Amino acid sequence: QVQLVESGGGLVQAGGSLRLSCAASGRTFSGYGMGWFRQAPGKEREFLAGISWNGGSTYYKDSVKGRFTISRDNAKNTVYLQMNSLKPEDTAIYYCAAGGSPGIRPSEYDYWGKGTLVTVSS
Repeated sequence: QVQLVESGGGLVQAGGSLRLSCAASGRTFSGYGMGWFRQAPGKEREFLAGISWNGGSTYYKDSVKGRFTISRDNAKNTVYLQMNSLKPEDTAIYYCAAGGSPGIRPSEYDYWGKGTLVTVSS
């Protein structure tokens, strides 16, 4: 079992930045690919970014490339999502997830956090 806890969400103005953190406990964190997803009201959960177990490979949804950066610190059992140039349409609950390969589909992940709310005001 892996337990994941997200933090760092909040209210920010458009154009601002936030850094989300996801702290992992339980089984060996470094053995998992990690992903960040978000879900806005009335919409499906969507993939944002993924990172391989050693941080050597990263993947992004096209609409967040250049604005969001995923990283991890295996010594701290934490994965991060740096979000810059935020837009009102980025408003959603943000989730981190752990799985084998950091794929783009939610079904590829075994463990999920409960999410952190990000609200971007115009």
